[in-house]
Amino acid sequence: MTLINSQSHEPRILVYSDDRQVREEIILGLGLKPVTGLAKASYLQVATEPIVQQQLRTGNFDLVILDAEAAPVGGMGIAKAAKDEIFNCPPILLIIQRSQDAWLATWSRADGVVPRPIDPVVIRQTASALLRKRLAISAG
Repeated sequence: MTLINSQSHEPRILVYSDDRQVREEIILGLGLKPVTGLAKASYLQVATEPIVQQQLRTGNFDLVILDAEAAPVGGMGIAKAAKDEIFNCPPILLIIQRSQDAWLATWSRADGVVPRPIDPVVIRQTASALLRKRLAISAG
C-alpha cells in the first residue's frame, strides 16, 4: 500500500441520497476538512442509483456515503452490489434511520454506519477513520 502525501491529497467523497437536504446535512457534518492533516475534501453529490454505479466504476473516490433510506434504490443494496462487484471498492459509510438496521448494514458489507439524526462529531470520526485507513495515513 502506498502512503499518501497528506498535505496535498484531496479526499474525494461521493454522497448519495435522493433527498438534497440529506446530502447537504452529510456534507455540513463532515465540513471542508473531514480529516485533520489532509487537504480540503471534494464532494460529488448524486441523487440517482445509475449515476452512483457509473461513478463507482471510475475508481475516483476515497469514501462513499450512502443514504440507506434513499428511494427507489436504498444505499444498502448499492453497498452490497459495490462490495461484490467492484475491485478495491472504496470504503462505504451508510446513513441509517433506525438502529435496528445496523444488522442490515453488516449484510451489505458497509465499512461504517452513522445513525440519523446525523451528529457532526460522529460522522466526522467515522469518515475520518475510514479515510485514514483507505489512504494509509497515521492518526498522529
